[in-house]
Amino acid sequence: MEQSAPNGSCITMAIHRPAAITDIGARARLVELVAGASSVVALTGAGISVPSGIPDFRTPRTGLWEKVDPMEVAHIDAFRGDPVRFWRFYGERFATLGEKAPNSAHHALVGLERAGRLVGVITQNIDMLHRRAGTRRLVEVHGSIATCSCPRCGGSVAVEDVRERLEREADGVPRCDACMGPLKPDVVLFGEMLSARSLTRARELCEGADVLICIGSSLEVHPVAGLPLLTRATGGRIAIITQGATPLDDLAEVRLSGDVVEELQALAGALAAA
Repeated sequence: MEQSAPNGSCITMAIHRPAAITDIGARARLVELVAGASSVVALTGAGISVPSGIPDFRTPRTGLWEKVDPMEVAHIDAFRGDPVRFWRFYGERFATLGEKAPNSAHHALVGLERAGRLVGVITQNIDMLHRRAGTRRLVEVHGSIATCSCPRCGGSVAVEDVRERLEREADGVPRCDACMGPLKPDVVLFGEMLSARSLTRARELCEGADVLICIGSSLEVHPVAGLPLLTRATGGRIAIITQGATPLDDLAEVRLSGDVVEELQALAGALAAA
């Protein structure tokens, strides 16, 4: 899941950048960095999907975790102990996310990829919007709602079929055809570890990046929050585009707090005109 916090830790270095420059200057610097880089990677969080009508997690009054306790509805123990309550929450999520479409920020990243400006996208999101927009080199570190699996026998079911089962089952729990066990979304829940394969690929991308653009992420959930430090450690630059403060703001070469759609469209437009 896009806000899951598996075990992991990183050390944040107290390195301070010069006094903040204007947004205009920061945008120009970002264009300069991307234009001069041979390897640019994007790391996206919930904020990139907010313009698509999907609430983020921690924004006061509107964040998803303001309404429910994630440890009660989105923890692996919740799934195992009370699948009916678990799917009451996740069933609503599946229905809501199924109606959402990629926004112009997702499409801007696709445009950068197709233009050869972007070598990969690492996302914390499970909403499939990068897939739907057309991103090809995608690492979904918290999994995706695209499929559900049976923990008992390993059977896999596509999201469309899961939605049908949610409506059909009296208790709202989609079940495996083979063993009738409750299906689990193929997302990383609280209390679970990230996929070793996905995390390894994300680390490789960040270690090889000349520029890592962090978009719409609070950069608070580890181990993903530590990925930008890998870019810095190998001599790369960090750019952060998000509206809230992050623990890594002082490490960023570029820090923009504007609307993610506007900022990414401006970046794509400037690069196309260069």
